[in-house]
Amino acid sequence: MEDFEKKVSIKESMEIEEEEEEEGISSSKNKEILHLLRKFLDVQQRRAQAYAKLKTGFSEYMNSGGELAYQQLCSEITVLEIESLFLNPDYCRVDLAQLLRAVQIQEKQKLHLTATIQVLKKAGRPSERLVSHENCLFKKPMEHECVHVHEITEATGTEDAEANAEYDNALKEAIRGVQDAVTAINEHLLEVRYEIEALEAE
Repeated sequence: MEDFEKKVSIKESMEIEEEEEEEGISSSKNKEILHLLRKFLDVQQRRAQAYAKLKTGFSEYMNSGGELAYQQLCSEITVLEIESLFLNPDYCRVDLAQLLRAVQIQEKQKLHLTATIQVLKKAGRPSERLVSHENCLFKKPMEHECVHVHEITEATGTEDAEANAEYDNALKEAIRGVQDAVTAINEHLLEVRYEIEALEAE
């Protein structure tokens, strides 16, 4: 009987140690997950700053190819690394990996549409674009026959109106797309913050 009690108490103490070990591992993983999620939010903050720079420096963006630099920032290795860590069996947090992937997809869409908006704005509405007189005929130094002057007919008026409407629709669609992407990104980031709060509470 005494032998049985020793075995039971040894087994009980081993179970307690195993439970404490599991809690320690779980706590350690939660801390690592917290660190990774915070790191992700930091990358997102830097992206927001990059977008602000993109908006204010549009002419530099168009001249120096700032899109490439921004794409490099967007696909920074840390986000891909964090995503792959969450897929790793050590973390087994596919939900968080999918959340980060969803943000990446929306960021890419936002970048594409932001560039579209900038290109459309640079081109301007078709009816407001400046014309070049390099193909006009110059008879005297200050006089020329402008090839752009033509009689406005119902057909050309309709064409101009359709071109302007197409431009306006493309611009509105791109703006709406950016707004939708920003809303989706913010919703996903809110989920990340909720996950951080839940892990901190544990």
